[in-house]
Amino acid sequence: MFRALVVEKTEDGKTQAAVQQLDESRLPEGDVTVAVEYSTLNYKDGLCIGPGGGLVRSYPHVPGIDFAGTVEASDDPRYKPGDKVVLTGWRVGEVHWGGYAEKARAKADWLVPLPEGLTTRQAMAVGTAGLTAMLAVIALEDHGLRPGQGEVLVTGASGGVGSVATAILAQLGHEVAAVTGRPEQEPYLRDLGASRIVPRAELAETVRRPLESETWAGCVDAVGGAMLARVLGQMKYGASVAAVGLAGGADLPATVVPFLLRGVKLLGIESVMCPYDARLRAWARIVSDLPMDRLEAMVEPAGLEDLPRLGNAILAGQVRGRVVVDPRS
Repeated sequence: MFRALVVEKTEDGKTQAAVQQLDESRLPEGDVTVAVEYSTLNYKDGLCIGPGGGLVRSYPHVPGIDFAGTVEASDDPRYKPGDKVVLTGWRVGEVHWGGYAEKARAKADWLVPLPEGLTTRQAMAVGTAGLTAMLAVIALEDHGLRPGQGEVLVTGASGGVGSVATAILAQLGHEVAAVTGRPEQEPYLRDLGASRIVPRAELAETVRRPLESETWAGCVDAVGGAMLARVLGQMKYGASVAAVGLAGGADLPATVVPFLLRGVKLLGIESVMCPYDARLRAWARIVSDLPMDRLEAMVEPAGLEDLPRLGNAILAGQVRGRVVVDPRS
C-alpha cells in the first residue's frame, strides 16, 4: 500500500481531491517503478487537482507532472533498483498517473538519471519550471545573447519559471529586469539577482505603435498576451524573446513589424516532449549555472494534504517561487 493524492469526479461533474491509501496493483503500466521522494507544484498541477483544464483523460487520477526518487523495480536495462531518477513532462500527471504519491510507474524513455551534484529534493525544486527556464536561457544564448549586451527582461518573474530564469541569468552575468505585479516581491526578486524591478502595469497596456525605444537585449516571457506584444516592440535589434507561458492570455495582439524592421526573434520553448539529449544538456547547465542557495530561497515545502489548497493558490497567481512536495509527509 502507498499514499497518493487521488482526484475523483463527483456525480455533479465536479472534482474532489483527497489523500488515499492505494494498492500497488493500481499503478499504471510502465517499465520502471519508482519510490517517489519529492514532487513539485506547477500551473498544470493546479488544473489537474481542480477542474482538470482538459488535461485529465480519466478519473480517478493521481496528478503530479514531476517527480524524483529511487528505482524500486525495472524491466529496462537502462535503470536498475537503487538508481536515482527524475521525470518531468511526457504528459505524466495529466494523461498518466503522476508524482503525487509515494510510488509511481513510468516508461523508461520518460526518465533521466538524477544529475550528478543534485539531490532529489533539489531536482524537484527545479522541476518542469526550472527546466523550462534553462531551456529558455539556452535558446537565447544559441541566438546570440551574451552578458554585457544590455538588460534581459523576465516577465512573471516571481513565478516558478521566472524565479529560476532570474537566478540563472543573474548568475551568468546579465542585468535582469524582473516584471511583477506584486510590489511586495521586490526583496525576493532582488535576492535572486534582479537588478531592476519593472511594475507589471508599465507593460500590460497595448500601444498603437508597433515599435518603441530599443530597450531589452533578451526576454524570457511567461505572460504572453498583450504584454508579449508590447515587449516585442521594445526589443533591441536582432534580440530574441523566449516564450514559455501564457499567464496573461493566449492571444498575441501584435504586428510583424518588430520581426521585419529589427530582426527580432520569437522562440517557442516546450519542455513536455523535449528530446532526451536536450534534457541532459539543460540539466547539466542547471547544475553549473543555478546557484543552489538561490534555489533554496525559492522553496516552499508541502505535503500531499497541502496540495488542494496550493492547487487553488497557483491558479490564482498566489504562489511564489517553487513548491517542493514530500509525498511521505
